[in-house]
Amino acid sequence: MTQPVPPEPGATEPVPQQQPQQPTQVQTPAQTQAQPQVQTVTPHDATPAAGPFDPAGVRWQGVSPRLVSVRLVSAAITLVLPLAGGVVAAVLSGVTGLWAIPAAVVAVLVVVAVVVPRQVRAWGYAEREDDLLIRKGVMFRSIVVVPYGRMQFVDVQAGPLDRAFGIARVQLHTASPGTDAAIPGLSPAEASRLRDRLAARGEAQLAGL
Repeated sequence: MTQPVPPEPGATEPVPQQQPQQPTQVQTPAQTQAQPQVQTVTPHDATPAAGPFDPAGVRWQGVSPRLVSVRLVSAAITLVLPLAGGVVAAVLSGVTGLWAIPAAVVAVLVVVAVVVPRQVRAWGYAEREDDLLIRKGVMFRSIVVVPYGRMQFVDVQAGPLDRAFGIARVQLHTASPGTDAAIPGLSPAEASRLRDRLAARGEAQLAGL
């Protein structure tokens, strides 16, 4: 057997190398508060009611933003004649006070450009089990409830500007003309789908199913 060789006198024994320790990171209270917290969102929180009078848990469907362009172009066409007439009258007559007419028309155009986008964003509709909800209005919010059983027929309408911008309007006709409702600013595909669905639900309600 081989015996271990004793170390020579004066020789130093090798010192075992130690593995370097990884520095430990100490989180300060400020770093702990800065870490993002993951919050679980329930389906009810994902679709909150948009107003104090909106039913809770209703998922509203908005209309197309192209409706803003349609309404702005329509307002410009309506106001271009008074604007041009006021400018021509002020220039030809030389009366300074007549410049108030085009100034008023421009002010109206500015107000329309500010209000119309908000009005379009306020439009919405929601299909429930027994009725259809339609909301509109900015300063004066209104919600219309149309029961499926009161619908007589539903049609899709589109004027020249609507067709130019690729949108349509769903018109709801009920038993009482005063309770008719409409949903503007829908794509043609969505308007056709909504018309067929509402007509089917109305027939089912009338049949007592």
